Amino acid sequence: MTKHEPKHIAYCGLDCTECPAYIATQENSDEKRRETAAMWNKAEWSKKYNYEFKPEDINCYGCLSEIANPGCEIRLCGRGKGLLNCAYCKEYVCQKLDEYFRTAPGCKATLDGIKQGIK
Repeated sequence: MTKHEPKHIAYCGLDCTECPAYIATQENSDEKRRETAAMWNKAEWSKKYNYEFKPEDINCYGCLSEIANPGCEIRLCGRGKGLLNCAYCKEYVCQKLDEYFRTAPGCKATLDGIKQGIK
């Protein structure tokens, strides 16, 4: 058993309840949206993908909701397979996740813990 409830874990292993975009959306806080955009614009991955976040971009209801990032390849794959998250996938760890985990090692630890609990 892990400390996380699967319903709050995104397909990629991100704990939605700790994500600043999810928190800003749940609290409907424009101030937190501005803070999150500024923080993410300083992140290595934002520079790598040459993407600048605007406060109005910061709206997230969690991957498992119907209102979520429609372009996320990891989410699309997990939803297509009907999974709670990627730890439940027979192909865990796939190439998409492996690449993602290079920038988010904590998400791998979360999914590894879930995977151990379901064996």
